[in-house]
Amino acid sequence: MAGVLFLCATPIGNLADMTLRVIETLKEADIIAAEDTRNSLKLLTHFDIHTPMTSYHEYNKVEKAHELITQLKEGKNIALITDAGTPAISDPGEVLVAMCQEEQITVTSLPGASACITALTLSGLSTRRFCFEGFLPTDAKQRKGILDSLANESRTMILYEAPHHLKKTLKELNDCLGNRRITLCRELTKRFETIVPTTISEAVVKYENEDPRGEFVLVIEGKSLAEQKSERQEEYRKRPIKEQMRFYEEQGIGRKEAMKRVAADRGVSKREIYAYLLEHPAESENL
Repeated sequence: MAGVLFLCATPIGNLADMTLRVIETLKEADIIAAEDTRNSLKLLTHFDIHTPMTSYHEYNKVEKAHELITQLKEGKNIALITDAGTPAISDPGEVLVAMCQEEQITVTSLPGASACITALTLSGLSTRRFCFEGFLPTDAKQRKGILDSLANESRTMILYEAPHHLKKTLKELNDCLGNRRITLCRELTKRFETIVPTTISEAVVKYENEDPRGEFVLVIEGKSLAEQKSERQEEYRKRPIKEQMRFYEEQGIGRKEAMKRVAADRGVSKREIYAYLLEHPAESENL
């Protein structure tokens, strides 16, 4: 009978956030697969856990996953931990989980600390709808592609960033997204935890003369529905009314309803559209 892969969340700073269930599982597992065995040894020593460890990280995630799958098939239970937080979130653990699913090996997750969710709840921004991007790519083309895609994102956005890249990222966000609200979270759950609700442009100014310290989670306001509607209406205003009318009428929509929709698109009254068509009969006849 195959073993089980346990995804064990570890503290993101404060060791008191370690759950009793995770401690028990780490003690009872046959093997602990850790992102950095040296870093994890400190955690395991603190909780008097002596289970054998093996390394599983970004640079061996595929080759090592095959080894771990073999051990799971042999009936061994494996606990997967990352340096901090929940495995498989911006973490090579996602590869191992996918392979376990393919091999029909049982995977279970032991909930615990997660930097992105912790930051979101502290941000003061909308938590109903959000998207997580993790670290932006270092490749310039890929990075620009993602930033461009975020420009029209209406959900709250969550990014991770290292201190030595923060200034550059804030400037890029300001150029791409404009001056949105943003909450910068650093050193979460630690002694010097800092939560800074501000705007992107103000954050750019703040760190022009201040060196960022600690790992950051950036929680960014999405584009408002009002802003999206305003932009759509501005775009529609640039188009000839006759093209908009034709667009709707070719879908089998009646003339009155088409005028109503064109008016809504452009943010004007139906009466204005009707008056325009009366004043430009040639355009109206060509519809």
